[in-house]
Amino acid sequence: MFLVVSCLFFSLYLIILKIIYNRYSQDVRKSGNECLLNLIRSKEGRYHLSEDAGNPLDGVRALLVTAHPDDECMFFAPTILRLLESNASVHLLCLSSGNYYNQGEQRQKELRDSCDVLGIPASQVTVVDRKELPDDPKAEWSVHIISSLVLKQVKASSINLVLTFDGRGVSSHANHIAIYRSLSYLASTGKIPDGCCVTSLQTVNIIRKYLSVLEVPISWLCPSDFSFLIGSKEYRQAKRAMFCHRSQLLWFRHLYLLLSRYMFINTFQVISQGKKDLKIF
Repeated sequence: MFLVVSCLFFSLYLIILKIIYNRYSQDVRKSGNECLLNLIRSKEGRYHLSEDAGNPLDGVRALLVTAHPDDECMFFAPTILRLLESNASVHLLCLSSGNYYNQGEQRQKELRDSCDVLGIPASQVTVVDRKELPDDPKAEWSVHIISSLVLKQVKASSINLVLTFDGRGVSSHANHIAIYRSLSYLASTGKIPDGCCVTSLQTVNIIRKYLSVLEVPISWLCPSDFSFLIGSKEYRQAKRAMFCHRSQLLWFRHLYLLLSRYMFINTFQVISQGKKDLKIF
């Protein structure tokens, strides 16, 4: 009896999942774009956003701040692909060369190959290689150095949307968490330029993390400020990007590509800035 009920429940869940993808994915995509536009428009600044419906995020200049080569496709691929599809300009700032096993030079090349697959121009990819920011989960990265690097990139590229990890860093990696602390510091002290919205990728519990695409309905029921969802075509593109990181393709990474919800969906929260009120639409 238990087996029958379980099979019926799982079948129902698959039906719900199919409905979300087939019937609502376009609406969700449109809603996510509108949320981003409203968030950025709610900031007083110099940035112009196009009203052209054919290019919904034309004028959005996004900066993705990561800690290591491969973060961009392991955790943020849905975000990158959806932003580029909507005509946003995407920049990547990677704060280490991934030299933990003395493979820094190789991993930088792998990163640029991955970005090429995802669609980020090479001219918009910056890799930082500083001894103060080593690829090491035991190292304590300087909030001051990270803040300075991010702020410099935001101003130089006229960024109006910053995306990074949250306070749990998705995988609890200390380098990921250090970036969040630095962005939180910049936001709380009002040092982020007017017109720039700062957001963090939500960490979920380990069960949800490895439900793969089955986790999607749960994400829509849980609160977030905006989300990005991709289908099978984009998922294959994200996998190709990860395959560029040949030095990192250990057996458990293949399982990650199959089971991780971050290969299909990203959900974000806005990091509040200073004492300003930020209305969420």
